[in-house]
Amino acid sequence: MGIEAGVAGAVLGRVGASERVVACTAAARAAGVRRGQRRRDAQRLCPELVVAERDLDAEGRAFETVAAAVAELTPRVEVVRPGVCAIPARGAARFHGGEEALRITVQDAVVEAGYDCGVGIADGLFAAELAARNGGGGLIVPEEGSAEFLARFPLSVLAGAVPDWDSLADLLVRLGVGTLGEFAALPADDVAGRFGAPGVLAHRLARGREPRDVAPRAAPPDLTVVRAFDPPAARSDEVVFAAKALADTLHEGLAAEGLTCVRLGVEVEFADGGVSERLWRHEGLLSSQAVAERVRWQLSGWRPAFTGDGTEAEEAVWGGVTALLLVPDQVVPDTGVQRALWGRDGDGARGELPERVARAADRVQAMLGHGSLTRPHLTGGRGPGERVLRVPVGDMPLETRPEGPWPGALPAPAPSVVPPEPRPVAVRAADGSPVTVSARCVPSAPPAVVVMPDGSGHRVISWTGPWPAHERWWDPESSRRLARFQVLTPQGAHLLTLEQGSWLLEASYE
Repeated sequence: MGIEAGVAGAVLGRVGASERVVACTAAARAAGVRRGQRRRDAQRLCPELVVAERDLDAEGRAFETVAAAVAELTPRVEVVRPGVCAIPARGAARFHGGEEALRITVQDAVVEAGYDCGVGIADGLFAAELAARNGGGGLIVPEEGSAEFLARFPLSVLAGAVPDWDSLADLLVRLGVGTLGEFAALPADDVAGRFGAPGVLAHRLARGREPRDVAPRAAPPDLTVVRAFDPPAARSDEVVFAAKALADTLHEGLAAEGLTCVRLGVEVEFADGGVSERLWRHEGLLSSQAVAERVRWQLSGWRPAFTGDGTEAEEAVWGGVTALLLVPDQVVPDTGVQRALWGRDGDGARGELPERVARAADRVQAMLGHGSLTRPHLTGGRGPGERVLRVPVGDMPLETRPEGPWPGALPAPAPSVVPPEPRPVAVRAADGSPVTVSARCVPSAPPAVVVMPDGSGHRVISWTGPWPAHERWWDPESSRRLARFQVLTPQGAHLLTLEQGSWLLEASYE
């Protein structure tokens, strides 16, 4: 679904376990909507907000038109991500008659291509992006003025630029730090000692500095890899398939030199003499699949819009491709990255399943069946058993529950032992009578003894609750009313549920 530039709209994508704003229009920003906000927060600030789900493929194809329009003005166009590109301004500004003339020229070129945009100029990429999002169509930050320009912004603008930002932001707010200027004023050594690597990165950005200092080094060997097509490749899927294999070769060459590529140049040569060049940035290793995806986006800008009969040409490539080149434009020492076995990497990005683990999983599923090997998938819910879905390895969950809010949800920390099915128990008061809960959620007496499924009685040292929940009240057939208690006994802590007069052991804490 497209959103017109003049409409208050936002694109939502999964960030961690929640759905957040990944892009928004100028009208939405004027209402207070910002990248990184939760959906409900954005809609609270702008009730008329039009939302659309994120489609990375569509973003890449659409943004290629913008990148091509900017490339007509200067050849060094770096695609930071679909929606944001950067160019070195110094030389281009001299050619076009100054920074303000360059800013207006770039903005006009993108508008003529059919897209609204903002253009900002600053010493660094982070400050330039914020400058583009402010001051109407963007503004120019004076040289050496990035720190002063950034000082007024809230800490929330760092969301998406700093790994594990949510926990760091929460801690800074509780310490009384509310703006980038206040954070930048803290001593760098104290920030490093207290907040670690994410804090150091955030502190550098808040001071208007790039994530890393310029470190001149001897020119690395030429690691460019080339694939020639004879005869020319007539379909884009041929080129994309070759790009994945070519990226594997590139990564082998980089690994041999102890390097990793954070900015990759992709050059596509066509049989009609045309050449498509683009720079793609990534804060870390671009996987072979990610490289192939970016090649597909780049090729989409060269496809004819329609075939002769009026149907969309999804796979046709203009003129046929004669050569594909992958050029590591910016390489840095490879310091390694600790990847999680399942789920997410340490930087919060979705990690790919390691190749050896994937092969082992495929083999087990081939022997025992597709559903024999599953992985946990966190979703929304109130009880601990409701928040975990078992999904066959290699599949996406067929359905998920929204992240929240969930009134009556179990507070943190979550229990560590959750049986497949709740088990019946008995909860008694000091006089031996069963403990019940009234319609107003008032216990008949304090819980004194819990009789466990094995028949053993455990004295209750302390307890808390109840947390009532009335689920699906609009559907009489599936409606549920229950109350949850946490109890502590000499043998451990447990989560108990009272539903329809029966007590159940839902989970335990260990």
